[in-house]
Amino acid sequence: MSQILHWLGLKPSAQSVDYVENKKQFHLFSLLTEQRHPRTWNLSFAVQSDTAAGLRMLLSVDRDISARLAELRRSPSALEQAANAVEEAIRSGRRIYVYGCGATGRLAKQMESAFWRPFWRKVRRHPCWSKLEAGLPREIEDLVIGEMTGGDRALVSSLEGFEDLPIIGRLQLEDHGVRAGDMVVCVTEGGETSSVIGTMLAALDQYGGAEERRRAGPRERLYFVYNNPDELLRPFARSAAIIDNPDVTRINLTTGPQAITGSTRMQATTIETFVLGALFEEAIARILRRRLTVREVQELGFAGDSGVAGRLASFDAVKGAVDEAVQPAAEFTALEADTYRQGRFATYFAARALITVFIDSTERSPTFRLFPLDKAGEDERRCWVQVWTPAADYREAWRSFLGRPFRGLRESFYRRPLESEVSDPYLRAAALRSLADAGDEQERAYDFSFAGHNVERRAPAAGDLAVAVAMDAEAAELARGQGSFGAFASLARGRGARLALVTVTGRSGPGADEAASMRARPPDVRLHIALDCLDDPLTLRRQIALKMLLNAHSTAVMAALGRSPEP
Repeated sequence: MSQILHWLGLKPSAQSVDYVENKKQFHLFSLLTEQRHPRTWNLSFAVQSDTAAGLRMLLSVDRDISARLAELRRSPSALEQAANAVEEAIRSGRRIYVYGCGATGRLAKQMESAFWRPFWRKVRRHPCWSKLEAGLPREIEDLVIGEMTGGDRALVSSLEGFEDLPIIGRLQLEDHGVRAGDMVVCVTEGGETSSVIGTMLAALDQYGGAEERRRAGPRERLYFVYNNPDELLRPFARSAAIIDNPDVTRINLTTGPQAITGSTRMQATTIETFVLGALFEEAIARILRRRLTVREVQELGFAGDSGVAGRLASFDAVKGAVDEAVQPAAEFTALEADTYRQGRFATYFAARALITVFIDSTERSPTFRLFPLDKAGEDERRCWVQVWTPAADYREAWRSFLGRPFRGLRESFYRRPLESEVSDPYLRAAALRSLADAGDEQERAYDFSFAGHNVERRAPAAGDLAVAVAMDAEAAELARGQGSFGAFASLARGRGARLALVTVTGRSGPGADEAASMRARPPDVRLHIALDCLDDPLTLRRQIALKMLLNAHSTAVMAALGRSPEP
């Protein structure tokens, strides 16, 4: 290597030399998630030749998820145990701490803020709440904590240095007050992320030595979810310390290479989100059936008693609905790609779908080497995409996003351990820099509200693309041109922007009146996903359908522009 660098006239930095020579435990090229997928070998050519064919190529890799879910249905013991653990945590009022890093960290946030909190707030408004209230924890919405390496600020972009430090996982676990007896679910796409492994090691330490663990039974409460074969992970000492630990329950969701090499935001995170969401659904269903009538349970969105296996089987219908939307999706992809070719920008607008839309938008930046989301107050746009939601200001927007106030990392809690316990000088320096950008003040740095400065200075303009993403009743509101969705569409049209409507509904699209109204004010593109599923109480299937579509769409947009990293 040194001879090649000499020929090229390049001098590597000391940090680069240190990584190559001393940090071989972080060389991940051997992992299955880092390999090229044979189905997407010539993706850029396919997308540029035929956009719909390129999208089908990308979506075909999701068949690997169906195959893995079929295997899990045949051997569901670990999943049944996890569903029982969630049920027991709900009944006993113990916390359920879901922790990840990067894409899986955003997954963890979604479990709390898109699935768990909205469901229980809906239940509180239902007449059956009086029958449930006495048997549930008082603040049940707060029972699930979805956390990621770096806290809420890391939702926007990763914070350098944190991912490679086990100590940050331990500190965040302690900061949230998670204790022995709480349920801890650590999720890592590769199975080797240091901060996630550090979280699990810290949770194990809370149970004491081997004898104490034998009596306490941590295996029933500690879960490690990952996406690479065990034999490929064991050479990494940090991974082996978890997957070979008898006190941790492993849930291996390996599907194979990703549609884009190493882009675990796609199949790896999709199957992890779906499986964990299904486990939460099943546990909640069991709780409700003990206290409510069949009709009341159905009114809360649970159509039948399908069990864990039945919930996993529903993925195939979701995938089928996404596949049926390929042709309008291709029109959407071509429209957005053309927007960027012209040097213009896109604005996505969402409410119920906000987290899914936001995650796809933010993950484009590191995947395709784009500018990250612009900060509030910046008049000049650099990021190709911005995301808005119905809110009066930045604080309300974050609350809409998270279902709770913004949560940063307290410097007073984290700085001293990072300074004294991180021996690697490069990682220590990077982590301390990131800590300065991870506090509560970061809430003000990003404004996703459909209000104020955003509307005045950064609204979609002529040549820009406005994308409204609506679910269920929002789709009817959008079709009629009413409410915040109608206001956003009117703003875009009034300013000469092109308009794309993306809708996801439980069974069918807008009714006759709404459809007639839409024809009177036709968008440039309309894309609808109709899911024939009655049993989707947490909106898991709707969000997964939208995730798969947006992941394929945003990847194809970049491929059309020649910016896609070849798989």
